[in-house]
Amino acid sequence: MRETTRRADPLLNAVAAAQGRADQPEALFSALDDALKSAIGHKLFTILTYDDDTGEAARIYSNLPGPYPTGGRKRLAPGPWTEAVLDRGEAYIGRSLDDLRNVFADHELIASLGCESVLNMPVRWRGRTLGSLNLLHEAGWYGADDAAACLPFAQLALPALLTQS
Repeated sequence: MRETTRRADPLLNAVAAAQGRADQPEALFSALDDALKSAIGHKLFTILTYDDDTGEAARIYSNLPGPYPTGGRKRLAPGPWTEAVLDRGEAYIGRSLDDLRNVFADHELIASLGCESVLNMPVRWRGRTLGSLNLLHEAGWYGADDAAACLPFAQLALPALLTQS
């Protein structure tokens, strides 16, 4: 019999374990924040839900509640970002302040926090984007490998987003 050693990813395990705690969704969102800061990196981390009926996004978590409080809502204008993230379920990566300026009306506030790049990772269920994990950092921070690394974390957020909608 061959011996094998299996090592679980400690960050994914921490997030999965947080799902079992009673203090939801805060426990899960905080675990996602910590794990993604360690695995990928971010200065600003938010979680949004999307409402197909109203065309609005609602902020349900923020690691910087001063400039980005929970409960904030914004109307989403149709365009390349919504087509990618909401319609096709693809991650959006903005690598520069110009990229952010083209997509986000609040790009000046984002830049004031030292953030010039973004990774928006959709959380999907049954072919629909229910929300997204949004990581922002200094210019040039995110790439395709980061989107791939973020995917399992995003999908671990699913139970909390299902209960929010």
